[in-house]
Amino acid sequence: MAVETQISEDGKVLTIRVPSRLDITAHKEFGGAYKDKLGPVSSCIVDMADVEFLDSSALGMLLMFREKAVAESVDVSIANCGPSIKKIFAMANFDKLFKME
Repeated sequence: MAVETQISEDGKVLTIRVPSRLDITAHKEFGGAYKDKLGPVSSCIVDMADVEFLDSSALGMLLMFREKAVAESVDVSIANCGPSIKKIFAMANFDKLFKME
């Protein structure tokens, strides 16, 4: 499954839906999902509904994404995490860095 993106009809929200495995193999594709798309939007939702596995490289990718989004004044939230993914984010204090939906 590939990283999918969608921009809302009003052009204000970018949604990035990530695949079941978010690891180093998805780095290029994840970066491409938001490249040149942050400027016109005011918020971004990273939809983790399908994610069953993520590793430390995924955490790094999300941190780099957050830095770019903040630089563009884009609000970032992470949505639809399963219990095991929520636990990883809590252990890494991502629940303090990201708005969790």
